[in-house]
Amino acid sequence: MGEKIEKVDLSKNPILRRETVHGKLGVLDVLVEFNESEKINLEMQVAKREDILERLLYYWARLYTRGIQEGEEYVRLERTIVVLITEFELKGLEELGYHTEWKIIEEKGRKKILTDKLEIHILELNKIKGKENEDDELLDWLFFIDNPKSERVREAMKENEELQEANKKLNQMSEEEEMQRIAWWREKALHDEASLKGMGRREGMAIGEKKGRLKGKQEEKEEIAKKMLQKKMDRASIMELTGLSEEELKKLE
Repeated sequence: MGEKIEKVDLSKNPILRRETVHGKLGVLDVLVEFNESEKINLEMQVAKREDILERLLYYWARLYTRGIQEGEEYVRLERTIVVLITEFELKGLEELGYHTEWKIIEEKGRKKILTDKLEIHILELNKIKGKENEDDELLDWLFFIDNPKSERVREAMKENEELQEANKKLNQMSEEEEMQRIAWWREKALHDEASLKGMGRREGMAIGEKKGRLKGKQEEKEEIAKKMLQKKMDRASIMELTGLSEEELKKLE
């Protein structure tokens, strides 16, 4: 893909699928339509799969054939691209670089490409190690995916406004997730406290256990409040979201 993408539309039936590997995001698929009609399926893989290449071809075929309806001409089929980003090395590609591009090509001369409607890009993050000083915009983005807080990324953001914007969006997403987590813990704590008040003496042991859990949750809320204070958030919002009092906030400071 050497050409510049002018427009991206994420509203055309986006696919988001997650598989957890030891609590880490294992798969993220995003279907993108760009330049009005062409399609890209972007897949990120953490878990190593033996069937990954078959899976790529299957995704490509599904996207490609969705381009026409029954009775329409085949010429209406559109260019379809699959992009795979992995944290592991693919079997058989050990000697190749971190970015490989695949098309249907004539075997003997290996110069004539049959069609531009099939295109597969494979990006292997484990192969970028040691390339921190190489000047390549694609590497900037791969290092951003691998570790957005790395020195390479901080240097690249000084000149790359798109990378700056991506980092800003990533930080916003992280803050939103943290706020949702705070709200969830606050609601959970209120339910637990209400349950404790309604218990009788015969459940004293269970109450003790719940109080222990609440203590742990209190400590977690305090840790979250510390982060919010460091970010200079207003005290009223911190108290509302964490359920902590003004006196408790003063102690944290």
